[in-house]
Amino acid sequence: MDYYLQILLIVGIFITLTLSLNLINGFCGQFSLGHAGFWGAGAYASAVYSVFFALPVAAPINMAIACIVGFLAASLCGIIIGVPCLRLKGDYLAIATLGFGEIVRIIIMNTELVGGPRGFINIPHWANIYWVYAVALLTIAFMLNLKRTTYGRAIISIREDEIAAENMGVNLFRYKLFSFIVGAGIAGIAGALFAHTQQFLHPSNFNFMWSVIILVMVILGGQGSVTGSVTGAVLLTIFPEVLRFIGGHASDWRMPIYSVLLIVLMLARPEGIFGSHEFSSQKGKR
Repeated sequence: MDYYLQILLIVGIFITLTLSLNLINGFCGQFSLGHAGFWGAGAYASAVYSVFFALPVAAPINMAIACIVGFLAASLCGIIIGVPCLRLKGDYLAIATLGFGEIVRIIIMNTELVGGPRGFINIPHWANIYWVYAVALLTIAFMLNLKRTTYGRAIISIREDEIAAENMGVNLFRYKLFSFIVGAGIAGIAGALFAHTQQFLHPSNFNFMWSVIILVMVILGGQGSVTGSVTGAVLLTIFPEVLRFIGGHASDWRMPIYSVLLIVLMLARPEGIFGSHEFSSQKGKR
């Protein structure tokens, strides 16, 4: 039972993480490869609060404060990387964000206050499955409503055509920075939930490969689709575990099978499962 609960927790956390990256990559069209850095910044900042500065109040209140701390820490990182780098485009922005993610990881590894390369222990178990899925549902609601707002339409217009959007009066830097700050902040909340469900953090939890995995979840489901992000997060978290559960040769070849299936899907449907559509709009077209 503990195993299945752990999988459900990870699925919920990755739903929030994938949605946060979809705001940057899918909605705004900015290619970021350093999302694990935002996730790690939120996780470690919230853990520092809970271990060293927790208030003498009920655990749910402290957990809410830890989520706020994680959001603010990751948002600050979003500002730090966004202000100098958001005038870059495409591969150049990806390289800059990749470098930022590695900088965050190296800083964590060399900070003895949070355990350095040994990892950060004794984090209180303040979060549970209700916290994880409450945050995931709130993030889904926020993203769906954002798409209908003036801000959301402006962000999506940047993805479609930056020159046309700028000619229509959209402040490119302002909306790109908004996407980075909010997307990073939501990833920071996911980090706070991860820290307070796992009770242990290690720098390897936030390396480059995790940024790639989160990006693949966004691409698999469909960039710009909230439904797609949820689907991608669920499928790519559960599918490797299903192969592990089958055992035998399937377990031995778990990662190669997983990779081949992703390649086939990308060749057959490069826009992802949902494209930029939501489930309701897909249903209406049938």
